[in-house]
Amino acid sequence: MRKSPAVEFKAAVVPTGDETIVTLSFGTGTRAAVKKFDLSKADFAPTDLTSELLYVLEAKSAVEAESRNLNRRLDAARKAAEQVAQTDALTGLQNRRAMTQYLGQLIASRVPFACMQMDLDFFKKINDTFGHAAGDYVLRAVAQVLNSETRAEDCVARIGGDEFVLIFVRVTDPVFLQRIAQRMIARLEEPVQFDQYVCCISASAGTSISIDYPNPDPDVMLSDADRALYASKKAGRGQHRFAKDHQSALSKR
Repeated sequence: MRKSPAVEFKAAVVPTGDETIVTLSFGTGTRAAVKKFDLSKADFAPTDLTSELLYVLEAKSAVEAESRNLNRRLDAARKAAEQVAQTDALTGLQNRRAMTQYLGQLIASRVPFACMQMDLDFFKKINDTFGHAAGDYVLRAVAQVLNSETRAEDCVARIGGDEFVLIFVRVTDPVFLQRIAQRMIARLEEPVQFDQYVCCISASAGTSISIDYPNPDPDVMLSDADRALYASKKAGRGQHRFAKDHQSALSKR
């Protein structure tokens, strides 16, 4: 239980012949006394300089309160600006800048992860045939699918027109990653209705895994995942490949 602050009094004693005048004041304890006894200006004599002190204290409190409010607003504005700077405006996913920072943080903290590059197949045809409004709608639909297949600690970023990077934190099992990729690709192959148009796409993906590298480097891992992605495209699209050979693990499960 919080105790009320102690209040100290100061006194001045002035002898006047047969009488003695005693003057009491709160001195430096005025602020505590006002708070404890709920005092106001009316409780003090007009000539008491305490009234002036109360005004100064009230003004100081008002300034401090406004300063705290301003700092909170500035902090909220700063966080909002940082969020905008790291967010893809079209899809609401993280952007390349946010993805790069997250990769660096994971590597610095030695947290294992998988880095999956994904590129949409036949997306250019959607833009060319139905227009960019249809393409934007499909990209937002893709973002919803990718978000639904990941966790809060994972990173889903749009790094280009129809290019995405997914970072799976503490996920290094190639069999599990293969299943995730196949499930996402299957979901992305489901037709998307936009107005009177039916938009059909697929996706190709490639993945690098941090534990495959003695000293993981974000640029190297992204480059390796990108090469694996294009190996998937070359193999017929709508597929997933690993940067390193994990075929033996996949064949055993």
